[in-house]
Amino acid sequence: MPIAIVLIGVLLLLLLITVGRFNAFIAFIIVSLFVGVAEGLPVLDALSAIQKGIGSTLSSLVMILGFGAMLGKLVADSGAAQHITEKLVASFGLKRVHWALMLTGLIVGIPMFYTVGFVILVPLVFTVAASTGLPLLYVGLPMLASLSVTHGFLPPHPAPTAIAEMFHADMGLTLLLGLVLAIPAAVLAVPIFAKRSARFKAQPLKEFFSAELLPHDQLPSFGTSLFTALLPVILIGAAAILRLALAEDSLLRKAAEVVGDPVLAMLISVLVAIYLLGIRRGRKMSEVSDSLAKAVSGITMVLLIIGGAGALKEVLVESGVSDYIGGLMKGSALSPLLLAWLIAAVLRVSVGSATVAGLTAAGITLPVVGQSGASPELMTLAIGAGSIFFSHVNDGGFWLFKEYFNLSIKDTIATWSLLETTVSVIGLIGVLVLDVFM
Repeated sequence: MPIAIVLIGVLLLLLLITVGRFNAFIAFIIVSLFVGVAEGLPVLDALSAIQKGIGSTLSSLVMILGFGAMLGKLVADSGAAQHITEKLVASFGLKRVHWALMLTGLIVGIPMFYTVGFVILVPLVFTVAASTGLPLLYVGLPMLASLSVTHGFLPPHPAPTAIAEMFHADMGLTLLLGLVLAIPAAVLAVPIFAKRSARFKAQPLKEFFSAELLPHDQLPSFGTSLFTALLPVILIGAAAILRLALAEDSLLRKAAEVVGDPVLAMLISVLVAIYLLGIRRGRKMSEVSDSLAKAVSGITMVLLIIGGAGALKEVLVESGVSDYIGGLMKGSALSPLLLAWLIAAVLRVSVGSATVAGLTAAGITLPVVGQSGASPELMTLAIGAGSIFFSHVNDGGFWLFKEYFNLSIKDTIATWSLLETTVSVIGLIGVLVLDVFM
């Protein structure tokens, strides 16, 4: 019966979002309340669990995601993303331009949320395609593959960060393993789609070419651009490596653990970017602060959705459903990593949003980590991979791609949806391979 109630709750969530067009946060709260009461919690206890879940989930994520949005805004507004793209395209040459844009997507996608990265980089893709005469999708799809894997696999993006927190995964190790998966996923997807993309005639509307590019003499240096975009990875990744390589009493390890804490690493990265991409280039602090405020306002709803998913997770814990699910999974022959990916993939196809799918799957599979002994880092990545599976007409990203590239729905499914599916499956395979060695 507890499982049946959870399934009804998930179905209700899908119906509220897809059919009722409810805001995802409101839908999560309604479903959390329904599941809690149906599982035997008094109404006030269910509300208390909801409040506790929101608070515990957002406690540190507010800072990480807030700083991440600020860093992405600074990288975009300063022209750092533009310079990284231009430099890599020039370095790789015409024949390998698609590899240059894949690498651009990986670098710029780390500090930027997916939608922001898409809107910032797609006009650059249009410019590159127009200047080289290459097919637009041949140039654009590799970059979008990279943006997609950073969105699904890597902190400080919302879903991987929140899921890692839920599973008490080591954020630094999750980031390093995510990079191990993200790079091959993007690299393997590029030749598959580069070859077949020429037969799709994308004809973007003229207004999408009008994005203003900064003159080259107004761009920050390539070194500065690259350093600021990758600084969170450098700090968090270095801490994770030193944690594995050095003894606990090592002074260097202790120092690295301090600056490599995700919250502190993101704060340091933002402060460095404020100076290098703002103050040093002649911008007033008041202008920079206004820009940062706009960046944070854009993630308000993302934070609420994450909080709503945390509420559902806490209701499952407080009502005893998590323990019940964990007991059923104990001794099961099915890989918990495969189960996590499947649940996330089904939710993704059903509800559209990768963030909602990933967080809901994490709440359902949370007890599996403790019962099965599965790596919390790999569970995070398995769910991340499942959450980007087969984007279609119920996903905002699908329509973003379709409208910018001016494709038919059929061609969008044959390119974008298939790309997302390929990256998702490659990610799952990578997780299962990593599991053999961990």
